[in-house]
Amino acid sequence: MAVRKIEHVGVMVSSLERSIPFYENVIGLKHLETTTHTNGVIRLAFLAFPGSPDTEVELIEGYTGSLSDEGRVHHIAFNVDDIEAELARIRSLDVSGLDEEITTLPNGSRYFFFRGPDGESVEFFQSTRGGGLE
Repeated sequence: MAVRKIEHVGVMVSSLERSIPFYENVIGLKHLETTTHTNGVIRLAFLAFPGSPDTEVELIEGYTGSLSDEGRVHHIAFNVDDIEAELARIRSLDVSGLDEEITTLPNGSRYFFFRGPDGESVEFFQSTRGGGLE
């Protein structure tokens, strides 16, 4: 099959200036590039983990109307090595919508959710499957 991996996940945001620092400081991504779409209105920012550019997050600014009407992604999940340590770290930051506790799935994988600057759902996920894929 020709499809090999997720290239990027696009998340519509209201402000790149607000969202880029969130994804850098809270998630740990590195801002790679910001560019303006060919329509001259929409701006795109691409971020990836330092030293691991296999999958990127694309932040999309400039759509008119309600973000949810445009089909904002339900959630974006990031694999973590130590779910308890990450929950403690996120609790120390000023983020909204943080789950009260970690949820454990029947297979032993564990996760929690919190909100990004535009209300998007962000998930930290510790998988029991070796590859860390959800």
